[in-house]
Amino acid sequence: MDLYSLTLTEIAKKIKEKEVTIKEVLDSVYSRIDDKEAQVDAYLTLTRESAYKKAQELQDRLDNGEDIGVLGGVPIAIKDNICIKGVKTTCASRMLENYEPIYNATVIEKLENAGAIVLGKTNMDEFAMGSSTETSYFKKTKNPWDLTRVPGGSSGGSAAAVSADMAYAALGSDTGGSIRQPASFCSVVGLKPTYGLVSRFGIVAYASSLDQIGPFGKTVEDVATMLNVISGHDEKDTTSANLEEKDYTKALVNDIKGKVVGIPTDFISTGLNEEVKMAYESAIETLKSLGAQVKEISLKTAKNCLPTYYIIADAEASSNLGRYDGIRYGHRAKEFSDLDDLYKKSRTEGFGAEVKRRIMLGTYVLSAGYYDAYYKRAQQVRTLIVDEFKKAFEDVDVIMIPTAPNTSFKFGAHDASPLEMYLEDMFTVPVNVAGLPGISIPGGFAKSNNMPIGIQFIANAFDEENLLRFAYTFEQNTKYHEAKPQFIKEDK
Repeated sequence: MDLYSLTLTEIAKKIKEKEVTIKEVLDSVYSRIDDKEAQVDAYLTLTRESAYKKAQELQDRLDNGEDIGVLGGVPIAIKDNICIKGVKTTCASRMLENYEPIYNATVIEKLENAGAIVLGKTNMDEFAMGSSTETSYFKKTKNPWDLTRVPGGSSGGSAAAVSADMAYAALGSDTGGSIRQPASFCSVVGLKPTYGLVSRFGIVAYASSLDQIGPFGKTVEDVATMLNVISGHDEKDTTSANLEEKDYTKALVNDIKGKVVGIPTDFISTGLNEEVKMAYESAIETLKSLGAQVKEISLKTAKNCLPTYYIIADAEASSNLGRYDGIRYGHRAKEFSDLDDLYKKSRTEGFGAEVKRRIMLGTYVLSAGYYDAYYKRAQQVRTLIVDEFKKAFEDVDVIMIPTAPNTSFKFGAHDASPLEMYLEDMFTVPVNVAGLPGISIPGGFAKSNNMPIGIQFIANAFDEENLLRFAYTFEQNTKYHEAKPQFIKEDK
């Protein structure tokens, strides 16, 4: 078996037991990238030189009997909105095309301390604004299951890299489903932690009250291991929760007997693809057969999540992206007549269409005369949604819904209507609005196109243990995660 095809857990064990050298592991993964990257386009930057240097340092320490960390020698991919010192961090935008941070994000420090090796930076929707990775300034990442289809977004490059065995795990960011939706489309595991569990220091902000860094992996165990490493309090992040650290791998128990799963039938009653619906209903039956109790619940207010999310997210985006003016940060126009013209031309040239659209929407809802009607009301609805979830978790351990209403779509399918693209987030945005943890795991395949379908579990705030326990039990009793992509090229 090729080394690149193993899971994070498997390869970490082989390295520690000295069955393989770290260089052999790195050679295997970079060889896989050289073989498949031209088809998938998952990466924007590769960091080979620093990766091999780190591999040699770790190998020397291992040979000397030193502990090299839980991720010692394991190659990891990083979404290109997470800062790595001296490595380009572009957010897939012309605005930051040549930006090299002078510091590491906290999650990067944690990964390096655990012995992980960074392979490179992955493609994404520009400034994390999109659901397909089509808005990237540089390239369009393809879905390894069908190269004519999108990998999802905005963390499409990270999901595709893990799915195609071009990384053992990856980091993404999730503002409204940007980890879970591409995980669903690419048949990998994607976890959005509770807001505040993982430091946001060093992530380029899109919507600060919604953004959360999280891991992709080939299995639930891999994701739990990654969460152990990247979670924890950070004084550099004022939104970071100061909680006792946990070992999330202890939650990986293949037993949910007597546990209660909530099914929000009113929330998922419309807009669901028939094949996704069949996979979801099959997942419910699987949980029943494993001894879980199924309870119907109501999430009526959550139906308002999509407009609530886009008002809040775009408002925060318009504020966060105000710093990119051609003077303080980002692309500067070469020709301009005065200061106002410099601002206008720099931002016009630097930002893509989707980013401009969201800045304009955000500026509008924050403007005088519209603030109360839109932004203030959205925040009030947000409070109602948070309260509704709290009430639901009084009776259930987790909530299960589909990750996305459809399977992966063809490139350009939603070009004519941005609103259609926004509807792809309808089952993921409630988790971010309420600040809850959510995980997407492989849940089957559509018969019509053989594309992956994701199943999503949602838990109460800081209850990642129940989340991982349900996900692990479902995974161990279905084995959908063992299927490998075929890199289909023909137009179906």
